Amino acid sequence: MGRIKCVFFDLDETLYPRDAGVMQAIRDRIEEFMVSRLKMEPEEADALRREFLRKYGTTLAGLQKHFGALVDEREYQEFVHEIPLDDLLKPNEKLAGALRSIGAMKVVFTNASREHAERVLRALGIKDLMDGIIDIESLGYVNKPNIEAYERALKIVGVEGKESVLVEDNVPNLLPAKKLGMYTVLVDGYKVPGVDFVIHDAAEIAEVLKELEEDG
Repeated sequence: MGRIKCVFFDLDETLYPRDAGVMQAIRDRIEEFMVSRLKMEPEEADALRREFLRKYGTTLAGLQKHFGALVDEREYQEFVHEIPLDDLLKPNEKLAGALRSIGAMKVVFTNASREHAERVLRALGIKDLMDGIIDIESLGYVNKPNIEAYERALKIVGVEGKESVLVEDNVPNLLPAKKLGMYTVLVDGYKVPGVDFVIHDAAEIAEVLKELEEDG
C-alpha cells in the first residue's frame, strides 16, 4: 500500500451525478416530514430546511437543536430516505472499475444513514467494492462539516489525515478535512482554496491517487 491508506467518499451527489434526482426526492421527503410531523406549512418547512442546511450542515441537526424530543433521529432517517432509488440510479461500471483499481481502503463517509448508503451502493453496483460505511449514527450524530465528525472518521478507520483523501461534491465539507491534513478532491466544481483536486466524476479518483503516489 502507498502513502494514501484510505479514500473517504461522500455519498449523495458524489458517487452519482447531481441530476440523478435523488437529493430532490430526499428534500421533498424532508419537507413532507416537517409538514406532517411538526405541523408546519409547506412554505415554512422549505424556508427552515434551507436555513438549517446552511447553518448546521444538515436539516436534521437543526431540527434536533430547535425541536428536540419531537424529532426521533432514526424515524427521520427512515422517512426521508424512503425514495425509489432503483428508478433513479443504475449500475456504474466505470466507477466500479476505478474502485477495483484502488489499493487503499475505500470508505463511505456520509451524513445520511447506513441503510440509505447501502441502498445507494447496491443501486450503483459497488457495494461489495467498499470497505466500510461511516454514517451519521457511527459519528454519534455529529455531522459534516463539524470538524469533530472528520476526527471521528479518521479514528474509526485508524489513519492520519495526511494518509487519507476525501472525495466530496461540497466545498464547505472539504475545508475541515484540509485542516486535518487530508487531501481534498471536489467532484464537479471549481478549484478554490482548500481544494487540492477537481474531477468531473468520482471515477476519476483513480487518476488523482496515481498522481499523489507519483508525487510522493
